[in-house]
Amino acid sequence: MKLKVWLSSPHMGGNELKYINEAFDANWIAPLGPNVDGFEQDIEKFLNGRVKVAALSSGTAALHLALIECNVGHGDEVICQSMTFSASANPIAYQGATPVFIDSEKDTWNMCPDALQEAIVDRMAKGKKPKAIIVVHLYGMPAKMDEILSIAAEYDIPVIEDSAESLGSKYKGKACGTFGRFGILSFNGNKIITTSGGGALVCHSQEDKEKAVFLSTQARDNAPHYQHSHIGYNYRMSNISAGIGRGQMEVLADRVEGRRKMHDFYAEICKDMEGVELFSEPDSDFYSNHWLSVITIDETKALKTREDLRLAFLEEDIESRPIWKPMHLQPVFEDAPYYGGKVAETLFGNSLCLPSGTNLSDEDRERIAKVMIEVLSDKKEYSVSR
Repeated sequence: MKLKVWLSSPHMGGNELKYINEAFDANWIAPLGPNVDGFEQDIEKFLNGRVKVAALSSGTAALHLALIECNVGHGDEVICQSMTFSASANPIAYQGATPVFIDSEKDTWNMCPDALQEAIVDRMAKGKKPKAIIVVHLYGMPAKMDEILSIAAEYDIPVIEDSAESLGSKYKGKACGTFGRFGILSFNGNKIITTSGGGALVCHSQEDKEKAVFLSTQARDNAPHYQHSHIGYNYRMSNISAGIGRGQMEVLADRVEGRRKMHDFYAEICKDMEGVELFSEPDSDFYSNHWLSVITIDETKALKTREDLRLAFLEEDIESRPIWKPMHLQPVFEDAPYYGGKVAETLFGNSLCLPSGTNLSDEDRERIAKVMIEVLSDKKEYSVSR
């Protein structure tokens, strides 16, 4: 019986249990402790050694706190990339604000600077200056941060980087998640490293980190009794989850290398396939962790569709998935403003996420290659280098 090939499954490094056992031995089971502190320091060092990191229960929690720290409230507007997972947009609604969605550009599939400029000018003309900009590094691909940051600075609007998928990615040699006022990381089970469930807020000052920690621990005032002057949240990461994270940080560089090798694997398969394009960096300024490898299929040239390939994978118990449905097409956000053309919409109709885990075996890759070649190519076989 063949085992299921997953899109992106957790890949343990081996030392996670060491940190978990240390937490049990010391009875540090609560949402604080040496693993939390150590995990934060590990991430800070990996990113650049100058940022401050607050370990939290999810990437969504981190984004919610970032919006709070940017003073987003009821009736405000927040610009958000449309091509993304719903967790990038939902916290805007948590704050009673309205998302303003922006189309993608074709090079990186991320926020289009031209549409961003258009949106800001139009919203301001309508008397609604956006309170923040949420840009996403989609599937690990860095956005065009120079252009986006320049526009944001022109109008004095803070940028929040949703780097949930891009830990280990770089733009012009600088780590994704460190460009904006805040960065967001996710350690969900399908991410490049995991804490089972978890996330982090990347800050540029100790003050911002301390405020995030305060809000994430129910905003308890400094008093001998339980006193609260602010609304708080139960968003802090547990010491057990952080222990998993510490073990995962030890293998993060290997995981980035492994995901990039999976991208190379698909590049070799797709290189002679008519109408099939692998999502890749536009030039050397962009360094993607290739969290997920994605292909776009032009059915007029390939004579096959994304769905043809997805269903063929499904028949062989191989998981694949259409890319994120743009937020401006989602029923829950159907009344939200949108700026741009149909880049994101077209990509959604033609693109497929491929199995990208670093724990895939040679046999798994051969199964994947066999399906892709049977559906999309005249080749008879493909052999994985061992």
